[in-house]
Order: sequence, then C-alpha cells, then structure tokens
Amino acid sequence: MNAFGQLFRVQIFGESHGECVGVVVDGIPAGLDIPVEDFLPDMERRKGGNQKGATPRKEDDIPLFKSGVFNGKTTGFPVMIYFENKNTRSGDYEKLRSFPRPGHADFVAHKKFGGFEDYRGGGHFSARLTTGLVAAGVIAKKLLREVSIEAKIIEIGGDPDPESGLQKAIEAKDSVGGLIECRVNGLPIGLGEPYFDSVESVLAHLLFTIPAVKGVEFGAGFAAAKMFGSQHNDPIENNEGKTTTNHAGGIVGGITNGNELVFRIAIKPTASTPKPQHSLNWETGQMEDFSVKGRHDLCVALRAPVIVEAVTAIALADFMMQAGKISRIAGE
Repeated sequence: MNAFGQLFRVQIFGESHGECVGVVVDGIPAGLDIPVEDFLPDMERRKGGNQKGATPRKEDDIPLFKSGVFNGKTTGFPVMIYFENKNTRSGDYEKLRSFPRPGHADFVAHKKFGGFEDYRGGGHFSARLTTGLVAAGVIAKKLLREVSIEAKIIEIGGDPDPESGLQKAIEAKDSVGGLIECRVNGLPIGLGEPYFDSVESVLAHLLFTIPAVKGVEFGAGFAAAKMFGSQHNDPIENNEGKTTTNHAGGIVGGITNGNELVFRIAIKPTASTPKPQHSLNWETGQMEDFSVKGRHDLCVALRAPVIVEAVTAIALADFMMQAGKISRIAGE
C-alpha cells in the first residue's frame, strides 16, 4: 500500500498537518556515508516559499535519522528519516469542510475511509509526503554513482517559456499545469524485465505516485503513433548498442539499451485554484459557490523536477541491485 521496491524498498508515512512526514528505506548497503548536509540541496529544491507561483508554506525539512545509522554510516538495516511539520495552518481546512474540493481526494477519501481520514492540507494525499521520497532519492543517487539524472520543466500552461506560462496564470488568477522532461545517462544495458517489471512500467508506477501527474511518455512517446516504423526504429551503430536516433528513449523490450533514458511527465493544474468554484456542499446537498483558502502552489510542476529525479533514482537503484551492480557493503 505505502511501500515500493524489491531490494531497495521505501515506505512513506505521515500527513500534511500531522506531527511529521517521513520515509523508511530498506536495502541500503552497510557503510554508506549519509551526512545531513548531503540532503539539503535537494530538500531545498523541493521546498515551497522559494519562488514565484509556489506555496508560501515553508518548512525547515532537516532530516532526522531515527534508525539504521551508527557513527555516521548506514548499518545495513532499515533507515528511518522523518521531517517535522512546524508551519501548519489547519484552520484553513475547517472552513472548507462543507465542500469536498473538486480535483482533490476529499470526496473519495471520505467514502473509502469512512470519514476517519485526516483532511487537513490533504492529509496523507498531500504532496508534503514527497519530502520522504526526495530523501530516499538522495540516498539512491549516492548508490548510482556513475549515473546522472536531470529533470527540468520544459513547459508551463502550454508555453515553452515557463516564466511566460506562469505569468499568464498569475494574471488570470488561476492555477496551471506543466511538462517535465527527465534524462538519465550512464545506465548499463540489461536493466529491467519484459512485461510486468519493464523499466517503463516500474518507472511509470513510481512517477504516478507524485501528486498531480496525469501522463507519462518515453522517448518519442505519443508522437510515435504518427510515425512510420522506418522512422521510429533506432538504427544500431556498434556492438555497444549506440543508436543513431533515440525514439525508444533508451528502453527496448522493457530493458535498458545503454542509450540515454528519456521520458516526460504531464502535471495537471493545481486543484486548489484561487478562482471561485461551483460544486457540492455535502452538508446542504446543494451545489454552491465557494473558494479555496489556504496556502497552495499556483503550479505544482515548479517543485516537481527534484521529486521526479528522486523516484527515478529509487527505481533505478532497485533495478541495479537486482542486477547485482550494487554491493551490500558500500564501496565494494
């Protein structure tokens, strides 16, 4: 339910306005050095309050290790990391309780969990829980060593100029979505399995855990449906598998082929829009006008690249362990 991975395994916990959020990471090799300082750059990239269009809510997000670390090194047993929630304003959500917010999980969570769910800030459905994923991603990146992972925004609101697309949303006083592209270099040939554990299926599984992700495409993606086979096929240049084109995005038959892994994700507009909405008041049983209060991202895509990198690293670290390319003792 809340865990993922076969050998490099992560389990997230917490709620947006609870005491904390965090992650338990199992399968980390013993002897890995994971000082707090190594986490700070990626944690800073994930934070709100740092850029135009992002939520003004800002937490310290200093990782606190509760198990699995001794004398500054991992022990080989599960590492528990948690992050305190200090900057919450739960009263904003009490006022909204009459309206299950359109585009949010309020309605389905209430039905599935019988009203026992923590609705403050979205509770367990909140993107606040990606804090733990980013922390696990920092560890996974350290294990991947020669592999580089870089995600960036390539479009906001349909505009290839992200700044321009964001400004249009600000002027419209509405939220907006975006596209993010991720490129991975340095992967060996042979990671992944056909069908159920293909690199695409495992990566897509994790990418869809990022709140607001609505689509994933690899290589040429949906554009491949408009191409001839002779156009889409990637001619192989040498015995190392280098191809002249990369429409496959570095994966063939569910298995990495040694070329650059390329994929893109589509992120929907933030559901908590400043615009007034007309929807169900489940106390009166009538559709009524209301507006969402609180602190929210105008565009959740702004803070997503580091989360995309993190879940990509988590999936690839697990694949590398399954292939025997990461030792159980760090440095060996």
